[in-house]
Amino acid sequence: MTASSREAAAVRRHGARQPGHPVLRFGALVVVAAVGFLTVGYLELVSRIEGQFDTRDNSSLVNEITPTSAATTEPGDASAGSALNILLMGSDDRSGENGVIGGTDAGGMRNDTTIVMHISADRTRVELVSIPRDLQVQVSDCTLFDGTKVKGWYGDFNIAFSNGGKQGDAAEAAACTINTVQDLTGIPIDHWAVVDFAGFESMVDAIGGIPMCITQDISSKKANLYIDAGPHLLNGQQALAYARLRTAESGGVSGSDLQRITRQQELLRQTMRTLMGKNLLTDTAEITQFVKAMAGSMTMDEQLGDLTYLEGLAWSLRGLSIDDVTFATVPWEYTSDFLNVVATDDAATMWQELRDDTPLTVDAKGDASSAWDTGHDNTTATPAATGASSSAAPSGSATDASSTAGESTDDLLAQCTVQ
Repeated sequence: MTASSREAAAVRRHGARQPGHPVLRFGALVVVAAVGFLTVGYLELVSRIEGQFDTRDNSSLVNEITPTSAATTEPGDASAGSALNILLMGSDDRSGENGVIGGTDAGGMRNDTTIVMHISADRTRVELVSIPRDLQVQVSDCTLFDGTKVKGWYGDFNIAFSNGGKQGDAAEAAACTINTVQDLTGIPIDHWAVVDFAGFESMVDAIGGIPMCITQDISSKKANLYIDAGPHLLNGQQALAYARLRTAESGGVSGSDLQRITRQQELLRQTMRTLMGKNLLTDTAEITQFVKAMAGSMTMDEQLGDLTYLEGLAWSLRGLSIDDVTFATVPWEYTSDFLNVVATDDAATMWQELRDDTPLTVDAKGDASSAWDTGHDNTTATPAATGASSSAAPSGSATDASSTAGESTDDLLAQCTVQ
């Protein structure tokens, strides 16, 4: 990559940075909520919430990798002095309530969303890198709790989660995915979290919905999503359908997972703006409801589910500004048949920068729609590129990229203008 192209990429990256504290679709919300523990009374919340988290120890199933730096203990943040990498996974498990929501036709467990969240050692940056589910990789072998060996092979990235989820255990699915990510990138995964359908709906409803600017009418029988163009406050069911949307009878939906990543990142960005505008950090009742919704819907490693650990981590991130959080996607290009994607040389640069704990200078390039679709994803308005590149940003009226904390839901909806 030339110096000029790196500089251009850096400019695009700055434009794609998002507001908020640790921002990720699932696990980072726990960190954001934990900041409130310091304000509203940590012990009171612990008494209400502790025990709600579903934590599992799958360390015996995860292959060891040498950390890039050694931790230096400081008061508060147990991982102070070390960069942290958290793997976030969205499961489409169809058992129980999830089957009612997503249907029961899918066998086993799969994940539609995988994000590597990198927190810098100096706690001044957070980078969230989406891994396309159709990225062609060497899926790692893995072992389940009962000793069963599952052989990996070359294919779609999300095969790893499916291999580990053969027995319906999210911790086993996470372990197999962690092994594949570590072997692929050389990045040690310190923590992990898996969220399911029902949990995502509950989290959205707990914050009163997510304001989104929908710039085209969307009609999708498969996703059960029918919504007119314009400003909408999406409830949990609508937000989940939008996040999972891949096919539609109308609405400029190409069927591409890359396009879906762009929509998911915009949904996440709006979620963070909504959280920043709410009084979650000073309202004991509301933060308790929010954290309970997350805790009851997530499976995570034991340390990430420890409220004392989260308190220290959140406190160490209190100085983050709106320019300190970045979304990116693994640099990719289509395979010759246009059915899948493979990583480009820039992906190796991205992994090296994460290992070295330096700011990202590369991102995915090109159109986030399918190669066989000549249009662009213009179902939502976005202020800047949140996925592949600035050229992949959905068309429509842009919202204010310089938004700050304190925006109300009405403020966010008022920014939507459909052309």
